[in-house]
Amino acid sequence: MIQIYGMDTCPDCTYLYDQIKGKENEFEYINIGAHVKNLKAFLKIRDNSPAFDEAKEKGYAGIPCFVKEDGTVTIVPEEVGLKSRPEEVTTGAACRLDGTGC
Repeated sequence: MIQIYGMDTCPDCTYLYDQIKGKENEFEYINIGAHVKNLKAFLKIRDNSPAFDEAKEKGYAGIPCFVKEDGTVTIVPEEVGLKSRPEEVTTGAACRLDGTGC
């Protein structure tokens, strides 16, 4: 089962959440905003995985994050068979502190 770490207030995460509905045997969605233990689990992954190097360099949170069954970590939806949010859907979405997008 692939674990997905995300938040309900993240447009990229909600776009993916819609794709995994009905696929509970393939994906486990872990809302890092629902409980501090979920946030701590995500931060442990983020702090120790090179998959986040570019995200941290650019000041991104790094969600959604995917942990494959073999323990491999990625922040690229296509690497787990899902689709990234299309550019036209990102217009107006702002998750970054500077308000420039997600």
